[in-house]
Amino acid sequence: MSRIDRRFADLKAAGRTGLIPFVTAGDPSPQHMVALMHALVDAGADLIELGVPFSDPMADGPVIQHASERAIAKGVGLNEVLGWVAAFRQRDADTPIVLMGYLNPVETHGYARFAREAVHAGVDGVLLVDCPLEEAAVLQPLREAGLQQILLAAPTTAPARLAQLCGAAEGFLYYVSFAGITGAAHLSTGDIAARVADIRGRAKAPVAVGFGIRDAASAKAIAGFADAVVIGSALVERLAGATEAEDMIVRVRGFLAPIRAALDAH
Repeated sequence: MSRIDRRFADLKAAGRTGLIPFVTAGDPSPQHMVALMHALVDAGADLIELGVPFSDPMADGPVIQHASERAIAKGVGLNEVLGWVAAFRQRDADTPIVLMGYLNPVETHGYARFAREAVHAGVDGVLLVDCPLEEAAVLQPLREAGLQQILLAAPTTAPARLAQLCGAAEGFLYYVSFAGITGAAHLSTGDIAARVADIRGRAKAPVAVGFGIRDAASAKAIAGFADAVVIGSALVERLAGATEAEDMIVRVRGFLAPIRAALDAH
């Protein structure tokens, strides 16, 4: 059983909703990235979604775009990201890590090489926004190495394609709560509850909901019908400008603790 599968099984057994924070690798401070990852876990993260900086994102809003730009300007690339995961694993062998990003850095690195190095570092899954199910054959080396491909579904996903996604899902299925980019602020839980309930009833994997979740109230609302919530832009925004490890830890704790408490009170 993979780390992701084991973590969701534990959450289900405990009747808890998973918390999946997203941070951009290398932002705000490359030298404190590992400390930031540990701080996320200490503040209640069940999984970590680590964004691989990329120059031309298609799903990310301005907050995460700027975070990627800052990280790239500091020389952060895939090698650095994998190095941080390996360093994190020296102390934490259990928390699942999913790399979220785009296909180009992986293709440039080489699929087989990336798969080998990612597994060795301790990566558990990949969410590649611009590699849909229909193009996923190129990721076969990743799956053969043991990496799980996290698939995306959205309100605009056609029924036939949604059925395919539900059948192919592994790790967890990421449901995008609205048609738009990360960080937008028009989350309407009433519009998505029935959709997510239907997907959960059909998917082979748990369902995590992301996009538009910014605080404890919105996270708690989603917890009523999802296996996990993903929160990214609001956290990246909170961390922006921090340069010292202690400052980052304080910001993470202050941001995630109320969300963790709200989820656990559900």
